[in-house]
Amino acid sequence: MKTVLLALGCALAFSAVTPAVALDKPAAAQFTSAELLARIQSDKKGLVAKAMNLTPEEEKKFWPLYETFQRELEVPQRAQTRALLDYIAAGHSLTDANAKRLAEQVLASSLDEARLNQKHFKQLLKVLPASKAARYMQIENKIQAVVRYEAAKVIPLAN
Repeated sequence: MKTVLLALGCALAFSAVTPAVALDKPAAAQFTSAELLARIQSDKKGLVAKAMNLTPEEEKKFWPLYETFQRELEVPQRAQTRALLDYIAAGHSLTDANAKRLAEQVLASSLDEARLNQKHFKQLLKVLPASKAARYMQIENKIQAVVRYEAAKVIPLAN
């Protein structure tokens, strides 16, 4: 059980990291999701920088927004992590009321994250061409998919 909690905690704790370099590799050089998660955890900002190909002028405007975005995303991601860890800790003693509460917390944090994505995309459109703003949002979405997949592998189904 401790291994599952540790794996989930690690996966979710690094959910704001982006696998940008791996996203542009040819099919033959694709990484497994575990390898991708390791790359994500090691150098998120570097991966984003490499994948975004920003001009020096765009970098001046992008990176402050990026830092704000990452800080704000931590709030719903932590809420979701806490709920999932509570769920795992409950194990077989999970009551219907607790399951409902935890599921609602996860869903609420997902909605909060979606609202933040919308907010930040609008902000990015003010400082970047639409194609680069969309690219960043796509990169962020892909990293979340990898992190969620890795977390889902260790989260048992409700009884």
